[in-house]
Amino acid sequence: MKKKIIFSGIQPTGLLTIGNYIGALSQWKYLQKKYFCIYCIADLHSLTIFQEKNILNKNILDILSVCLACGINPKQSIIFIQSHVPQHSQLHWILNCFTNFGEIKRMTQFKEKIHLNKNVNVGLFNYPILMASDILLYQTNKIPVGKDQIQHIELTRDIAYRFNNIYGNIFTIPEKRLNNYGSCVMSLLDPKKKMSKSDYNNNNIISLFDDDFIIKQKINNAVTDSDYPPNIKYDLKNKPGISNMLIILSNITGHSIKNLEQNFKNKNYKDFKKSVIQNLCLFLNKLRKKYFFYRTNKILLKDIITTGATKAKKYASLTLKKVYDAIGLDSL
Repeated sequence: MKKKIIFSGIQPTGLLTIGNYIGALSQWKYLQKKYFCIYCIADLHSLTIFQEKNILNKNILDILSVCLACGINPKQSIIFIQSHVPQHSQLHWILNCFTNFGEIKRMTQFKEKIHLNKNVNVGLFNYPILMASDILLYQTNKIPVGKDQIQHIELTRDIAYRFNNIYGNIFTIPEKRLNNYGSCVMSLLDPKKKMSKSDYNNNNIISLFDDDFIIKQKINNAVTDSDYPPNIKYDLKNKPGISNMLIILSNITGHSIKNLEQNFKNKNYKDFKKSVIQNLCLFLNKLRKKYFFYRTNKILLKDIITTGATKAKKYASLTLKKVYDAIGLDSL
């Protein structure tokens, strides 16, 4: 039986957080066992914010090394750099012409970002269509996403339906795949806000490269609640801080939320935080050891980049040819 196709991407910007690991990279590893996975380092998407050449180059290699350290196997999956596969930009222009202005204007993330940034470029506005191109180019069946990306997946499906209704069965209609726990890890000091690597307050996040001392400080200062006696229970509405740390602990240890609730029954918040700190430090130290192994092997990284682009182009070219044939760009 042919495996279904998973596509996902990550931008090479900023320090990755434990939220990025839990919400995306940890899932990527396990999805390889069941699906044919195509993973993209989305450097074109990162250009909506000005990038220094040398920093961008470094970030790309950093992200690739983190992916490998998290268990992404380039012999089992395809991992590539977006700009190395020109079909993404080619399909992007075509899908622009099948997307309504009003649809993009209604994108929630765009509306949020224009309030934060006065110098909004067209790339930020156009971002969801490039994302649609990324997904549709590989005839993707499922996309692992957080709740904040659901609107973009719905737009991708609308574009695919529209194109197919005109030209026939060209694109596979993708479906979203949500993670029950951990699809959205929250800020340490404001657990009603998503943890973000772009957060101006570094105390809100756990970076994958925070050392043991910093992790201890951040977790000890993290918001819990004022319940007395302490009650370590998963309850997003009434106990968002505790729930957030349960999500983190569950994902890095492999223990279910229910098991953790039972293990910490009648324990105080100090003991709970101590366990979170110990497990986070152990987990991140192991991850960084693997990261540095890959990051210092430039020949290996170069080979993975080249091989990944070659494999991705093979699949991308097939879809783009179907699109060109359908609309008449390849018929002369």
